[in-house]
Amino acid sequence: MDARILTTAIEHETDIIVARQRTRTIAAKMGFDAQDQTRITTAVSEIVRNALEYAGGGRIEYRVRDVGLAQMLEIVVFDKGPGISHIADVLAGRHRSTTGMGVGIVGARRLMDDFAIDTAADSGTKVVLGKRLPPRARRVMPKVVAGICETLAVEERLDPINEIRNQNREALIQLGELQRRQEELEQLNQELQDTNRGVVALYAELDERADHLRRADQLKSRFLSNMSHEFRTPLNSILSLSRLLLDRVDGELTAEQEKQVTFIRKAAENLTELVNDLLDIARVEAGKVVVTPKEFTVGDLFGALRGMLRPLLVGDAVTLVFEDPKAPLPLITDEGKVSQILRNFLSNAIKFTERGEVRVSTMHDAEKGTVTFEVKDSGVGIAPEDIGAIWEEFEQVANHLQGRTKGTGLGLPLAKRLATLLGGSVSVESVPGQGSTFRLTVPRVFVGAREEAAVTVEWKLEPDRLPVLALEDNAADAFSIERALAHSRYQAIPARDIAEARRVLERVTPSAILLDVMLATEESWRFLIEMKHNDKTHGIPIIVVSTTDEERKARSFGADDYISKPADPGRLIRALDAVTGSHSVTKVLLVDDEEMSRYVVRQLLPRGAFDLQEAATALDGLQKAATDVPDVILFDLKMDNIDGFAFLERLGKAEKLSHVPAVAITSMHLGENDRRRLARSAKVISKHELTTDVLVGAIRSALDRVGSPAP
Repeated sequence: MDARILTTAIEHETDIIVARQRTRTIAAKMGFDAQDQTRITTAVSEIVRNALEYAGGGRIEYRVRDVGLAQMLEIVVFDKGPGISHIADVLAGRHRSTTGMGVGIVGARRLMDDFAIDTAADSGTKVVLGKRLPPRARRVMPKVVAGICETLAVEERLDPINEIRNQNREALIQLGELQRRQEELEQLNQELQDTNRGVVALYAELDERADHLRRADQLKSRFLSNMSHEFRTPLNSILSLSRLLLDRVDGELTAEQEKQVTFIRKAAENLTELVNDLLDIARVEAGKVVVTPKEFTVGDLFGALRGMLRPLLVGDAVTLVFEDPKAPLPLITDEGKVSQILRNFLSNAIKFTERGEVRVSTMHDAEKGTVTFEVKDSGVGIAPEDIGAIWEEFEQVANHLQGRTKGTGLGLPLAKRLATLLGGSVSVESVPGQGSTFRLTVPRVFVGAREEAAVTVEWKLEPDRLPVLALEDNAADAFSIERALAHSRYQAIPARDIAEARRVLERVTPSAILLDVMLATEESWRFLIEMKHNDKTHGIPIIVVSTTDEERKARSFGADDYISKPADPGRLIRALDAVTGSHSVTKVLLVDDEEMSRYVVRQLLPRGAFDLQEAATALDGLQKAATDVPDVILFDLKMDNIDGFAFLERLGKAEKLSHVPAVAITSMHLGENDRRRLARSAKVISKHELTTDVLVGAIRSALDRVGSPAP
C-alpha cells in the first residue's frame, strides 16, 4: 500500500526539533529499533536544517509505501529555494561548505537505504529519504497508519530543551559505543603486535637453525671430500701391492697366502667403492658436479653397458637382456651420469637375482619430452615398508643373499641425486619374491643444452644507463639480477655461457661483469683469469656471484668483489657502485601519517635502487630531511597537525631543503586552486593508482626537473 502519514511545514528553527521528535515517534511506531531510529532522525534533521538555512523553509511529508514484498518509510523534504548548483560535487564529497561541514547531504545518504535528490534553480529542491522496515516489524496497514496519526495529533509538542537533551543522550550513547569499539581495536592491535613479535622471533629462530644446518651440511660435505681423498692414497697402495703379490712378481705364494692376499684385495676393493661413492655424493651436495650434455643414442649407451656388465654374470642362471628401441632414439644429456645410474640399477639387479633374467628397456614420451629407462629383474624383491629406506644413505635391506652380495648402501642415494641433477627422477616398484622394476626418467634434451640451443636474447644499449654483463645460466637467478637492476642506472646484458659472453664483449665494453662460477656445462674460473690478463679487458671490474663459497679463490684470481647467492638487490647495487665509482642509489624520504600507505610504498619501491627513509608526521619529516638531506621527498597531502600544503611551504622556506624535489601522494580529489598551490611539486600521484612504474616514474620526473641524475 502507499499512504501518506503526515505533512508539516518548516518555517522556524524550532521546526527542526519538532521534525526530529515526529520522525522518532513514527519510526518507533513502525518497528525500527533504537539505532535505526537515531539514523533516520539524524538524516531528516540534516536535510530539514538545509531547507531552512538555504531556502528559508519548506515542508516535510511522511509516507509508507510497498517495495516488492517489503515496505519502506519514505520522508520527502520540499523547498522553494534557489536550488543547488554544484550538486555533483556535493554528492561526490568534493564540495567544501563555507557555512558548515559540507557533509549533511552525503551523511544523510549514507544513513538511509534509499536516497534521491532533485534540484533546479527555478523549482527548488526535493529530497527523498527511504528506510526499509526491518524484517521482524509487523506490516503497516491502514489501521496502523491511522493509529500513528492519532498519536501525533494528541502528542504534545516537546519542549526544545527536552529534545536537545534527547539528542545529547543519543550522542552520548553513540560516543560510548565508539569508545568501546576504539578499546576493542586497541586490544586487537596489541594482540596483532604481540603476534607479529612472536612471528619475528620464530623467523629469527628458524633462520638461525637453517644457518646451523647449512654449516653442518657444508662441514659434512667437506669432511667426506677430504677423507675420501685421504683414503684413496693408501687404498691404491694396498691394491697395487696385492696385485704384485698375486702376480708372483717376487716369488710364489702358498695356497694359504694367496687366500689371505685375495681377502685383503677384496676388502680394499670394497672400501675403494665406498670411498668413490662418498666422494661422488659429497661433490653433488657441494654443487661441484658439472653436467656435460652431448648427443648420443640409446643403442650406443646399451652397447657400452653390455660390455661393462658381462663380467658380473656368473653361469647361465641369470640372463641380461637389452631391448634396443625400434628407431634410433637420440638424447642430449650427460651420457656418463645416465650410464652410472643404470650401472647401479643393473649391478643391484644381477646381485639379487639368483635365476631368471634382468631386462632393460626404454619408453619415449614425446609430449613431455622425456625418456624412461626401465630395469626389471626376477630377483628377491623389496618389501613395501622398505621401499623408502633404499634411497637413504647406508641403508641396506636384509635378505638371504645379503651375506654374499654386500654393498656400500650409497649407490641408490647417489643415483637419485644424479637423476635430480639431470632434471629427472627415479622410482621403483617391487613385490617380494617376484622381483623389482627400477625406473630412471630424464628429459630427452637437458635443460642447459636446450637453453644453449635457443635463440640468443636480443638486447639494445640504453644510452642513459651503464651496461653490466651478467654471465648467469640459471633462468631464475638471471631474472633476479635483471629485476634488481631494472630501476637502477645499470642495464643488465644477459649471457648464458662463456661463448655468449664473448659475443657480448665483441659488441660492447661493459662497465662491470657479474660472473657465476658454476655454469651448467663449464666453470668460469679460466674465463675470469683470462679477462684479468687481457690488455683490453683487465680494467673491467668483475663481481663473482656464486654459491661456491670460494671468495678467497675468486679474489686471488682477480675478482673485485664476491657476493653469495641469492644476491640481495641492495648489496648488488652497492657493489656495482663501489667498483664503477658511480652513485645510483636514490635517497627517498616518505612523509605520511598512515602506516598502511607507508607499507605500500615500502613494498613497491625497488630496494636496490632506492634508499627509503620514513616519517610518520610532517614535523618528523622536516627534522629528518634537515639532518640527512634526501634526493627526493614523497609526502601525503592529508596529515594531522600540519597538512601537505603547509609541509610544502616549510620545505620551500628551509635553505637546505628548498632545492629538494617533492612528489605529492594523495587520495584526495584536487581542484584547480589546490593544484596551483602544489606548483612546486614535480608531480601529483593518486594512492589508488600506485604501482612500481608509477612511483619510479614520478621520482625520475622530479629528479629530472631539478637536474639531478635519475637512477
